[in-house]
Amino acid sequence: MITEGARHAATVSARNDHSRCMLCGNQNPRSLNLSFQAAGDGAVATRFQAHADLQGYGDILHGGVIASLLDAAMTHCLFHRGVQAVTGDLHVRYLQSVPCDAAVDIKAWVLAAKPPLHRLRAELFVAGSIVAWAEAKFLQRR
Repeated sequence: MITEGARHAATVSARNDHSRCMLCGNQNPRSLNLSFQAAGDGAVATRFQAHADLQGYGDILHGGVIASLLDAAMTHCLFHRGVQAVTGDLHVRYLQSVPCDAAVDIKAWVLAAKPPLHRLRAELFVAGSIVAWAEAKFLQRR
């Protein structure tokens, strides 16, 4: 059964040429199937269950996966505003390691928008504590 959130994510991804995305694509069998929902004040959020297949060092979520999760959240924040954009600059700050079995919450929002340039921030939480954050500049497509 496809949930409304999953249906919305598939529509957002397909409409924005992301159906094969490794993080949110519904046409990619290896996708993490992330589904971002509006979280108020123009933000988006999702929950993701980490697992050992995404490990870096022993029992710790790979830093590149964390960066990708944060980047995807910011991308979807723009999708929810009807904007397609590519990451031009990404700064990630890791505050704590993330266990491979953690339930991870991710939230992203726009800091400033002066098309074609958009600045965003995303934060990644485990058990309510921020463990990583990112700020990025995105360049609007089309």
